[in-house]
Amino acid sequence: MSEIKIKKTTLYALGIVLLVVIAGYFIVVESNSLTGGVIGNVVQGDSNEDVQKVVLGIKNYNYYPNIITVKANKPVRIYLDSSVVGCFRSFTIRDLGIIKYLPTPNDYVEFTPAKTGTYRFACGMGMGTGTLIVE
Repeated sequence: MSEIKIKKTTLYALGIVLLVVIAGYFIVVESNSLTGGVIGNVVQGDSNEDVQKVVLGIKNYNYYPNIITVKANKPVRIYLDSSVVGCFRSFTIRDLGIIKYLPTPNDYVEFTPAKTGTYRFACGMGMGTGTLIVE
């Protein structure tokens, strides 16, 4: 009966490749669970409700979507879905004077932008950012 001899370096290389494959799998699974699948963008209110609704999540450790376009002089309601955690729940648009902690996905910040322009939004620590475009 013949013996198969494998060098230690070959075993180490196979182990490293296996670890990279496993780590890659968990990174892909984690990023999909953080975003919770497809995340909504701006949803215009129905005929009974004239509020522009926005749902933000997290993707790649930032707000997603991180560019939002809304219409001026119409109320905007921003929700943070269940993927948003930690300091990302402290939502700010400093140029509009908005600073609000949204502890659950049912909580929201509502405001009516009066002026067109581009505004930066961020978490309380400035780690997560995005842009609000008011047309």
